[in-house]
Amino acid sequence: MPRPATLPLLDWKAVFESGQEYAAWLSAAESTEQAHEIEAQRRALVLDPTAAGFLATLPVPVHVVAIAEDWCGDVVRHVPVLQRMADAGPNLRVRYISREQHPGVFIRFLTNGGEAIPKFIFLSDRFVECGNWGPMPEACRELIARGKASGNVAAARKEVSARYGQDAARQEVVDELLHLTDIAASRERQDQRQVGL
Repeated sequence: MPRPATLPLLDWKAVFESGQEYAAWLSAAESTEQAHEIEAQRRALVLDPTAAGFLATLPVPVHVVAIAEDWCGDVVRHVPVLQRMADAGPNLRVRYISREQHPGVFIRFLTNGGEAIPKFIFLSDRFVECGNWGPMPEACRELIARGKASGNVAAARKEVSARYGQDAARQEVVDELLHLTDIAASRERQDQRQVGL
C-alpha cells in the first residue's frame, strides 16, 4: 500500500513572526467601522477572575497565529475575546495574518472543506502546533454542519445567532480558548522540567 501524501512542515516561528500585533492589524483594517466595533467589544469584554488569573500565571509562552480579516462577522465577534485574553496574560502572544499572506497555512485549516475565518492556531513555547479553533465555538460548528447535511443552512445560522445572543459574555469561546491555551502551555511538561525529568 502506498504511503499517504505528507504536507510540508511549516516553520511556525517564521509564520508567527510575519504576523502583525493587534494594534497594527487593527489599524490596517479594510473597514474603519469594523475596526471600531472590534476594539469596542475588546474593551467591553470582562474576563471572570478565574480565567484572568489562569492567563496571568501562564508558566511559558503560548503563541497564537490568528488568521483573521476585519470584514468577517465571526472575526468581529471572536477576535476581541482572543485579544482580551492576551491582554490578561503576558505569555499569551498573538499575531494576525491574512489568508492571502499565507495561503499554504490557511489551506490546512478549512472548515468542512470551506474557507471560514477566524482560525486561531495554538503553538507551544517551542512553536509546536498544539491545536486550533474557529471559526466559531464547537457547538455552533456542529449546528452549521447539521444544517449543511440537512440542506437548511439558513435555519442553522439562525440557531447560531440565537446562541450568540444567549452568551453575551462569550463564555463558551473563552472556555474553549482557555482549554487550548492550557494544552499549548503544557503545564505537565513544565512541572516535569521543574523536577528534572
